Amino acid sequence: MDGSYGHASSAGSPDPSLAATLSLMPDPTIRVRIAPSPTGQLHIGTARTALFNFLYARHVGGTFVFRLEDTDVARNTTAYEEDIIGGLHWLGITWDEGPDVAGGGDIGAYGPYRQMERLDWYRAAAERLLAADDAYPCFCTPEELEADRKAQEAAKQPPRYVGRCANLTADERSARLAEGRRPATRFRVRPGVVGWDDVVRDRIEIDTANLGGDFVIVRADGTPLYNFTVVVDDAAMEISHVIRGEDHVSNTPKQILIYEALGHPVPVFAHLPLILNPDGTKMSKRKSQTAVDDYRAQGFIREGLVNYLAYLGWSPGTEEDILSLDDVVARFELTKVQKGGARFDRERLEWLNGQWIRKLAPDDLVDRLRPFLQAAVDDGRIGRMPTDDEVVALLPIVQERLPTLAAIVDLVGFLWTDDVPVDPAVLVPKRWDPAATREGLTAARDVLAAHDGVTWEADELEPPLRALVEERGWKAGDLFMAIRVATTGRTATPPLFDTLVALGRERTLARLDAARAALDGR
Repeated sequence: MDGSYGHASSAGSPDPSLAATLSLMPDPTIRVRIAPSPTGQLHIGTARTALFNFLYARHVGGTFVFRLEDTDVARNTTAYEEDIIGGLHWLGITWDEGPDVAGGGDIGAYGPYRQMERLDWYRAAAERLLAADDAYPCFCTPEELEADRKAQEAAKQPPRYVGRCANLTADERSARLAEGRRPATRFRVRPGVVGWDDVVRDRIEIDTANLGGDFVIVRADGTPLYNFTVVVDDAAMEISHVIRGEDHVSNTPKQILIYEALGHPVPVFAHLPLILNPDGTKMSKRKSQTAVDDYRAQGFIREGLVNYLAYLGWSPGTEEDILSLDDVVARFELTKVQKGGARFDRERLEWLNGQWIRKLAPDDLVDRLRPFLQAAVDDGRIGRMPTDDEVVALLPIVQERLPTLAAIVDLVGFLWTDDVPVDPAVLVPKRWDPAATREGLTAARDVLAAHDGVTWEADELEPPLRALVEERGWKAGDLFMAIRVATTGRTATPPLFDTLVALGRERTLARLDAARAALDGR
């Protein structure tokens, strides 16, 4: 909904202006990737992971690859693919290799970059593993596997594959095929320990006895599974660093075993901390908004959202809060990523977003506000679309107060509607009753009506109203709140006298009259 940002080019070479900010010589051997599944909207967690991969690649002068894991044919949609690609581009996260647009062709020498176009690669890799006896056909039926699971559960044992098909002879396999059984392909897990030096989590070692036994890499219907395809793809695309969420730590030993069996070098792993709800639980739709598009629709701007996402698990090691995308690129190091979970704090996000809104040039801000104002016209929250000049005139009093672009409607939408409902219960200040409120509004109207269009300025309206308060022995806050609610229908607005100037003399007086009538029950 808002304008361009950073290097919003599509797939292709990194922005040369950005390279000048890098303190390191470019390292083309470093290749990282993001590989989302187009089965849902772009998730905040996926966006943060994509951002960290992008930041690392740009910081070291490496290559950032975008790949789609689209083997879940039943759930994949072009709409989700568009949402993911469009959302990342909106954030300013672009890639050097991969699909440029949803449904579009590939850019890069390691394609195709959609898994459904790489099925021959997986088939060939599975055949290699079968030929080397690092994998074997498994004819177990769902009923047999379920019976094994229940027996282990009854014996209070952890679930694992019992190895029923691990050592079948050629004749036994032929007999099962003759029965019409279609085998899955299981990877043969070697005994011992699998370990790696994680950039974020230091040394991790896992005994393969805890992996649940030999695991399926290709279903009986020929569909390859994640832990297998990701290794085949990463190896074929020469991915040097796998930067992903810590929820993938449990997958890593299985993948390392497949790398070893296929004879591929094992990449460097860096497992990022999870993004958590404010209560410390894993971020979920039930407790938090998780789709990037939702934040965009609410008026968060890319500069603010990217700045905030960068701080979800990383710190530059300074007290700075406001960093542009180029600033973060210049400072980003994987070794500064924290181990502990990163709590999502919406108040902090709104504060950062507001700081970035304050930095926008007037014309840019008006352009970004326009869709939110139009949406308010369309759904009836405001009565008409203000001109750009009207919005520009208000920026001195609203730009400092906008946490999001959408907040413009609640803040000053009363200026562009003729019907401002006033709740008499809200209209009466806490220290006043309806009679005192009516008296105050009547006196204030008389003072304001003495001004004409020439003297209808904030510094002209305030002194006589303060003199009225002094004369009557009232609290200024009571009278001013009554005037604010009477003229805007709200208890919170930009400064009162600036608001009255924006409303104009005639509308201000008319709304004061309407509020007094509401107190009279008319």
